[in-house]
Amino acid sequence: MIPAAFQYVKANSVAEALVLLQQHGEDAKLVAGGHSLIPAMKLRLSQPSVLIDIAGMADLKGIAINGAELTIGAGETYHAIATSDTVKHACGVVAACVAQIGDIQVRNCGTIGGALAHADPAADLTAVFLALGGTVTAQSANGSRQIAADDLFVSMLTTALDSGEILAQVHVPVLQKGQGAAYAKLKHPASRYAIVGVAAMVTVSNGVVTAARVAVTGAGPQAVRQTACENAIIGSNGDAAAVKAAAAKAGDDMDYLGDIHASEEYRRAMVQVYAARALNEAIAQAHA
Repeated sequence: MIPAAFQYVKANSVAEALVLLQQHGEDAKLVAGGHSLIPAMKLRLSQPSVLIDIAGMADLKGIAINGAELTIGAGETYHAIATSDTVKHACGVVAACVAQIGDIQVRNCGTIGGALAHADPAADLTAVFLALGGTVTAQSANGSRQIAADDLFVSMLTTALDSGEILAQVHVPVLQKGQGAAYAKLKHPASRYAIVGVAAMVTVSNGVVTAARVAVTGAGPQAVRQTACENAIIGSNGDAAAVKAAAAKAGDDMDYLGDIHASEEYRRAMVQVYAARALNEAIAQAHA
């Protein structure tokens, strides 16, 4: 299929891209890897009049540890993140997650900022970002602001980013001793999108789970926290029985999608299965 006619503009900096966004308003779309936007354009589900290419911009690059926080430039590719020793050391679940996305061609072009800004209901990073309780830095002509993970995803393919903003940086915590995080997914065999994906982060102190965040992607219209599951595991010793009881509460308050790949009922069942897997791995890491 062929997209509707559009103008293509290459931006060389965030400042230049912001000027272009102001000039063209809501008729413009930013594109980096393009793996979600271009197919939508081909189907005429999205018809921007202007595409602003921000791929490869130096001021959207960079991976660094700043105290207790890992900062990743929004333009960093999945491959760069998956192979970064800094990411593996500071917050290995992010590297492990992006290593599962698509194929090598996708990982060489797709970006972390694009994944979070697009908010695809089957994206992997959305659940991991939610479970880690990260934040993003959004830049506009008026300056920058921080958006917490819990506030970023509004609905299917919709985030709290304004049309004149660029997602510039992604911030996640550096995992400390006694903390663990994991992502487990049932992947589509061709696209490797998540039919169901569950991310979990836990803190264990003196043998007791003192904090937990669990998030699901793929099963519903957007990535969502699982607070009932979190509350069930907190205060337990994280053994098999506690994980089973907590996982049984995963997905209780979700809206489910059903399609040719998996019914609503199947996704509901798999949320509990993969919540248990993610929790078990995260707890094991916290004890390591």
